[in-house]
Amino acid sequence: MTVYPSYQLGDFKFRPGRPRPFGASVVPDGINISIFSCHATSCSLGLFKKGAETPMIEIPFLESFRTGDVYAMTVLGLDPAEIEYGFRLDGPFEPAAGHRFDAQQILLDPYAKAIGGLDEWGQSGSRNGIYPYRARPFVDDFDWEGDQQLNIPLEDLVIYEMHVRGFSADCSSAVQAPGTFAAVIEKIPYLLDLGVNCIELMPVFEFDELDNDNVDPDTGRPLQNYWGYNPVAFFAPKAAYAAGTEAAQELKQLVKACHQHGIEVWLDVVVNHTAEGNEDGPTISYRGIDNSVYYLLKPDGSYQNFSGVGNTFNCNHPIVRVVLLDCLRYWVSEFHIDGFRFDLAASMGRDPAGVPDPNPPLLEVLAYDPILAHTKLIAEAWDAGGLYQVGSFPAYGRWAEWNGRFRDDVRRFVKGDAGLVGAMAARIQGSPDIYGDRGPRASVNFITAHDGFTLRDLVSYNHKRNLANGEDNRDGVDENLSWNSGWEGETDDADVKQLRERQMKNFLSILMVSQGVPMLLMGDEIGQSKGGNNNSYCHDSPLNYFDWERLRSQSSLYRFVRHLTQFRAAHPVLRRRNYLKHQASADGNGQFCDSISFHGRQTWAPDWSSESRQLAALFCGSATRDEDNPQDVIYMIMNAHWETAAFELPRLSRSKAWHVAVNTSMPAPHDSYPAGAEVILEDQTEMLVGARSVAVLVAR
Repeated sequence: MTVYPSYQLGDFKFRPGRPRPFGASVVPDGINISIFSCHATSCSLGLFKKGAETPMIEIPFLESFRTGDVYAMTVLGLDPAEIEYGFRLDGPFEPAAGHRFDAQQILLDPYAKAIGGLDEWGQSGSRNGIYPYRARPFVDDFDWEGDQQLNIPLEDLVIYEMHVRGFSADCSSAVQAPGTFAAVIEKIPYLLDLGVNCIELMPVFEFDELDNDNVDPDTGRPLQNYWGYNPVAFFAPKAAYAAGTEAAQELKQLVKACHQHGIEVWLDVVVNHTAEGNEDGPTISYRGIDNSVYYLLKPDGSYQNFSGVGNTFNCNHPIVRVVLLDCLRYWVSEFHIDGFRFDLAASMGRDPAGVPDPNPPLLEVLAYDPILAHTKLIAEAWDAGGLYQVGSFPAYGRWAEWNGRFRDDVRRFVKGDAGLVGAMAARIQGSPDIYGDRGPRASVNFITAHDGFTLRDLVSYNHKRNLANGEDNRDGVDENLSWNSGWEGETDDADVKQLRERQMKNFLSILMVSQGVPMLLMGDEIGQSKGGNNNSYCHDSPLNYFDWERLRSQSSLYRFVRHLTQFRAAHPVLRRRNYLKHQASADGNGQFCDSISFHGRQTWAPDWSSESRQLAALFCGSATRDEDNPQDVIYMIMNAHWETAAFELPRLSRSKAWHVAVNTSMPAPHDSYPAGAEVILEDQTEMLVGARSVAVLVAR
């Protein structure tokens, strides 16, 4: 056993520490604290009493406390519940060479598991100190009671993209602690009723919601970093999402409760950039610890900006890879997180010069890491620098992707654009033209997400309305592939309102019947609008809050979504791991093999012409994943034309008949039926499908 000499400064005793693990870790006689910097000339540890604005002592790391480029010490006798800490590093300030050391700053530990000063949402009082971000040592004593990752097959998931605060912040939520992890637990029965089995939480890495300097031009109200896509610390859960004082414990309680009810928990993680911004941004952590290591820099030392918010993390630097792998392992091992969706993941594949690497070391490491082996990895396969890798993202057999092509093609088809029938055939198959032998489970299908219009706004606005964001309507994408159904914005016109309801149901039907993994946006199931704002990142207000009162006023749409999730769960043919075989014609006895086939107004005669706006698809598989079981046969008819049309129906065996599961041209409650209670179709040879509508039939 190695015995280290100890030292004393004032009332504090300390000795050389262990270089790993990085960050603060509780040891039998104190707290071990370790940090990397290869360009610093000196480093000291600042210790704060919990909640204090200035340190009670600064202890220098002696040269004997340094192992290679790692500074480590153990401070003896500290109570981890009573202290906070940070680092002061000195070194060259030479921006042209990439160095931005500032010995006036006390910096946040990159491995901080909890942060002081950010405990209450939107309250700046605790952040007015000289050193606003201070790390807190973290002691884990949570009882998981045998909990593990759920490992639900990817193809069996229905994902629900959720903002933790927005899900329950509205007073209509009637929860005990609005806007918190605990409130999500209270709403688990709602998630089960809706039929989702995976929640994807928008960023919960610690962020500062007050780092937005813009104001609402109409009200003068300060705007916020509400969404949270500007991380301060990768290892610390958002403190303000806790009902009490222990965010880590409460997030673990949420994961545990979700797992007990068969719901996976994914995190939307932002590791492509940090809250330090560009050259004019604040020095919080990485910039002052080793700027040239942690960020992608141009030859003149300025920041590469592939994130769109000022900087880009140097993900494929060997040290940064260690940090990010440690980060994800921590969330999996300590929080039992089931999956990660990576924001602007294409930037994670850029080399230190900013050039796309065909074999990015970080992505490969994450794909093959044994601790992450059962963790879902989902890429938003593009970045703000123009790199678009949908279908070409380095997947290593592990990564799935947000399928932006699915979103765009389905939007264009449903709004009535011509020339989309061929693309639609590919999208509802799970996009084999994009993902090839990766299979349909590589495609996370979505119509809407936090970026862009909500489903209601997609059918209500042709143009974004982002003036309230304080950026003169310059922010947010200009081309939304939307159609306002004949009137821009809110209207009392009954025909327009009816068409909008139908179009929303068309989108939802195609999403839930297509091969791949469907994702719903929080609030779309109740038709929530943001008034045409397609970039609501800065609004901590009812604009972004889930309005629970709409469960009553929009009960028919909610019911429709529930029926769709039930239908998908009841039919394995819609949840394939591998692509269905394409069948071009019927076999002699009218039975269908394990396949998908495409049709037009006449069976076996799809109209692939450039002006076609109609397509039908026949899904044929087994009723279970045992191929010897009876067939699971579904027929989806999509009529995006503005006129009603008659569609011939495929011939079934005598023992089966077509039943209507969905008919969006019908008013509620005849627009959809519970799984197993579908209504038999009177005419088994032909069906009239209304203008701009979708019908889904099941054979039984």
